[in-house]
Amino acid sequence: MSTQSQQSGRVVILGIYVTDLTFRAERMPLIGETIAGSAFAMGPGGKGSNQAVAAARAGAQVVFCTRIGNDAFGAIARSTWTAEGITARATTVEGVSTGAAHIFVDDTNGKNAIIVASGAAGTMNAADVDAIEVDIAAAQVFVTQLEQPLAAARRGLEVARRHGVITVFNPAPALPLDDDIFPLCDYITPNETEAAALTGVPIQNADDARRAADVLLAKGVGTVIVTLGEAGALLHSARQSVLVPAFQCGRVVETAGAGDGFTGGFAAALARGADPVEAMRFGCALAGISVTRPGTAPSMPTLSEVNQLLSQAGQPVSAH
Repeated sequence: MSTQSQQSGRVVILGIYVTDLTFRAERMPLIGETIAGSAFAMGPGGKGSNQAVAAARAGAQVVFCTRIGNDAFGAIARSTWTAEGITARATTVEGVSTGAAHIFVDDTNGKNAIIVASGAAGTMNAADVDAIEVDIAAAQVFVTQLEQPLAAARRGLEVARRHGVITVFNPAPALPLDDDIFPLCDYITPNETEAAALTGVPIQNADDARRAADVLLAKGVGTVIVTLGEAGALLHSARQSVLVPAFQCGRVVETAGAGDGFTGGFAAALARGADPVEAMRFGCALAGISVTRPGTAPSMPTLSEVNQLLSQAGQPVSAH
């Protein structure tokens, strides 16, 4: 790896882009019912792309690999990545639309419900990963999720492991997984719902999260980070178990991008050389700011904003 990439931190992310279509209302409509919404917005989204934006704004050099369609939503994707300084390895698939997501946001508390149609990104396979092996080999951190086909995610983890690159696996949405994928994960970052689905351990508090994390450690994961929403995040490994409280940054407007913000920020901090707990605090601070803003990718804060919050909280800040 080059000295330059080591100094600034390079992150490769494999995942999907979708255009978010966000509707705000006081409640979800019942089947067969039409209700009035309070607002609508359209903007860039998708777990992988959101994480790429979060990591790029947090100071990392980011390469993002996906597939998009030859349509207006695909054009929004490319303009987003260009504006954020993200290097896109995005294959255009003719005859298949770019992905889209319907997001309902509850006006009263900012919580959300989401339907994702992956579109072109749903056709990704292991060949997409093989095409970016040089990018992965030059990175400090590789990140993937489960919105694109599992075969692509698995190959990404395998290639990163072969080149000694730190692997971060965000198992969202939760799917049944063969146990042999877990030893490929230096870090796994489920929320409490996903951790419960993967382990069968119901999670109501941090002690439950530790029990679930022990199941994942036994399957071969290096370190488990369970994000717990308003309760913060738990880092649990064979060597330590640390609960980092959530950062309270003001009124919660929308939580849809919080998990992606955490994972992208965590990866960026790891790529800069932060220790895992420091990187987790950085990710929590980034997510804490993001929920006070509308949108998913648009809500991600800059490195200076996260550092200012960490400084106010008496925490170490990340170097530029």
